[in-house]
Amino acid sequence: MRVGFDYGTSNCAMSYIDQGKAALVPLYGDDAFVPSTLYAIERGFIAEQIAQQLQDPVERQAYAQARSGALAQSRAGKLEHDIAQVSDGLFYGADAIAHYIAAPGEGYFIKSPKSFLGASGLRPQMVGFFEDLVAVMMLNVKQRAEHYLQREASQVVIGRPVNFQGINAHESNQQAQAILSAAAKRIGFRDIEFLFEPLAAGFDFETRLNENKIVLVVDVGGGTTDCSMVLMGPAHRNQLQREQDFLGHTGERIGGNDFDILLAQKALMPSFGMLSPLKTGLPMPLMPFVNAMAINDIGAQTDFYDAKTGFLLEKLQRETLEPELLNRFITMREDKHNFAVVREAELGKIALSSANTYRFPLGFIEADLTPETSAQDYAGIVNVLLQKIANLINEATTQAGHKPDIVYITGGSAKSPLIRKLVCELLGEHIEIIDGDHFGSVAAGLGVWAERVFA
Repeated sequence: MRVGFDYGTSNCAMSYIDQGKAALVPLYGDDAFVPSTLYAIERGFIAEQIAQQLQDPVERQAYAQARSGALAQSRAGKLEHDIAQVSDGLFYGADAIAHYIAAPGEGYFIKSPKSFLGASGLRPQMVGFFEDLVAVMMLNVKQRAEHYLQREASQVVIGRPVNFQGINAHESNQQAQAILSAAAKRIGFRDIEFLFEPLAAGFDFETRLNENKIVLVVDVGGGTTDCSMVLMGPAHRNQLQREQDFLGHTGERIGGNDFDILLAQKALMPSFGMLSPLKTGLPMPLMPFVNAMAINDIGAQTDFYDAKTGFLLEKLQRETLEPELLNRFITMREDKHNFAVVREAELGKIALSSANTYRFPLGFIEADLTPETSAQDYAGIVNVLLQKIANLINEATTQAGHKPDIVYITGGSAKSPLIRKLVCELLGEHIEIIDGDHFGSVAAGLGVWAERVFA
């Protein structure tokens, strides 16, 4: 069976063609989306789950040799936790978030691993680990989809951003796509194709166009923003070779996660001592606070939990004039609550799209801790990111040599009124703006393309 797979930074979804139209597969009850999160009671359970589903004996043996250390840890952990199957120790989506919040200091939790796939300097061992992370999350979606469809999904089109990283883009893209491809093969997909996510979102929209248009697709996802200028309409949509219709592409690693992180850094970290004065008269070092909230940066998280950061915080605790604030930060670090703080920033970001002010409930750090931010302050905080998105839009239109007839906005983070305001400022108040299914457009378009390329 042919499917489209949106392995997203924020959510995962799968689509198929039902009676000529793209449909999303219900994965959890009626919900077609599963947050891109994983919680493992033991990290080794991830490799064990992959090993158990491999059908080919030769492939299974080769995998077991490559992951011998992780598999040994898994078997020891299984005995320690007294569980019948390693799958009982793996949790996905909302279940993963709930387990992490309940016990942040235990187990292994990761949010949005797609953000890391293009990172520079990944050693082969780490690349292999990311292959396993992606594979086990894909496997969860694939198995749930096959159970619903009562058919095996063997052919897949997977979405990918124009660029996974802003620097060393070519090498980054090759590495990230290779990880996705290896993971997909490992869980049983036989035929694999990739498609730019903004184009996928556009293909879904194109099925509803009655005349030819130049469309600017602005896809603001959880981890990246992609912009594509595309010729669309009845004269184009049935062609398999669409290269001549793609007038311009731009993309950068700027997404909803970056808005969450920046909001957490600027609006929440002052309540944790980030701007506190020191007895020496010197400013408080910013890097520990920046690293704490940069949950999509491997290096930042490594530094944040490194022993040298602990020693620095002990020194700063003696020097700060507001020790009660820095103590909150130290407590957050010890309890591994930084992911939860960024999660609250994300919820605040969503609320500020329609509210004038918002209080962040951080009672899990300290009773009655509720720092407040206004929508105006939020707009000022994220203006630097909005300007980067503006540059992407301008570059895409410059490449095309035309202004668009229509702007099609999609991606979970594109729901913000700040994005619509930005588009109007750049292209004029009278430009026609169409809102897609902010979460489902990419998945639906991938299903449309899968039906075409594998026909």
